[in-house]
Amino acid sequence: MRQAILSLEESKIREVANAGMGRGDVLAFWFGESDEVTPDFIRQAAIESLQKGETFYSHNLGLLELREAVADYMGALHGAIGAERIAITSGGVNALMLAVQLLVDAGDEVVAVTPVWPNLTAQPAIMGARLRCVPLQPQVDGAWGLDMDTLLAAITPGTKLLVLNAPNNPTGWTLSRAEQQTILDHCRRTGTWILADEVYERLYYAPSAHGCAPSFLDLAAPEDRLVVVHSFSKSFLMTGWRLGWLVMPASATPHMGKLIEFNTSCASVFVQRAGITALQRTDEITPRVVAHLKACRDTLVPLLQAVPGVQVAAAPGGMYAFFQLAGHTDSLLTAKRLVVEAGLGLAPGNAFAPQAQGWLRWCFASKDLHRLEQGVERLKKWAII
Repeated sequence: MRQAILSLEESKIREVANAGMGRGDVLAFWFGESDEVTPDFIRQAAIESLQKGETFYSHNLGLLELREAVADYMGALHGAIGAERIAITSGGVNALMLAVQLLVDAGDEVVAVTPVWPNLTAQPAIMGARLRCVPLQPQVDGAWGLDMDTLLAAITPGTKLLVLNAPNNPTGWTLSRAEQQTILDHCRRTGTWILADEVYERLYYAPSAHGCAPSFLDLAAPEDRLVVVHSFSKSFLMTGWRLGWLVMPASATPHMGKLIEFNTSCASVFVQRAGITALQRTDEITPRVVAHLKACRDTLVPLLQAVPGVQVAAAPGGMYAFFQLAGHTDSLLTAKRLVVEAGLGLAPGNAFAPQAQGWLRWCFASKDLHRLEQGVERLKKWAII
């Protein structure tokens, strides 16, 4: 087998979850998904598609109807985006892998801002790239921030790809519009592609004109070296459906179609039909989801801040509280102990980057706020023992 594959680390999040799965007494907040089921009208769209017998292949790039719906949806948020720039994928993680396959050769230099969901650093490694990580820095209040000078110094004409996730999993850090412009201008000078994972853009709690976080699409020209990744998973409550999309220069789209053919052929048609319905009725889904997640965040974070030894800030975006607990410096060990000794399932910080050792991620996307309160009580009792 390839050494790059042998060297891949297994998910530390899964390692913790595997220790607690099947235990009815564990309050699980380890995975990045809501515990609320997909709205019925989306499920019904898939059922109707299956009943019509739509069990065949679609276009590699996805149903034209869905690509046009995505283009309209994105255009309302970020200005005109043509369907010729859209590719439908089998989930956001598939979109990310396809983008890396499109852009990265073995030996290429890739710069990634971390901590970040581990797939975003593993994917360049799978392709044989040389990975260089630029870490966010924890601030005194528990928030995280980016040193722009450090990032710009890391991106040179020899850098093929910059990987960014903002709003960020796990920290909630979000790029400002000015920071995005600085990065875009610099990458134009160096000839570096930007891979922007913006799947959390609608899960944004600061005031904004269109109800979303700042996006590179607001600033970039259509043929800029920019690929943006999106997913139906988070803001449409569709994690298990495995449906996402890419926005890219129109010149890249036919090549992406070839890659999709050699990876998955296409996303399932009945799942795409569900996606069309989700986009058509987004105003019935996403604003409610965001409002509820804000209530979750605003319930959880003050309770955590009241726990002795906890350092945490309310993130402006995403669905996570990322916190430190004084005296517990081994994230994986702490997360495993919490499962066994407190019945509390969290993700270890060092799953996202070495510099996040000692931190824990709590997904607060819970339909029941009382579960969050119960979880904090368990953490508090465990921490005091």
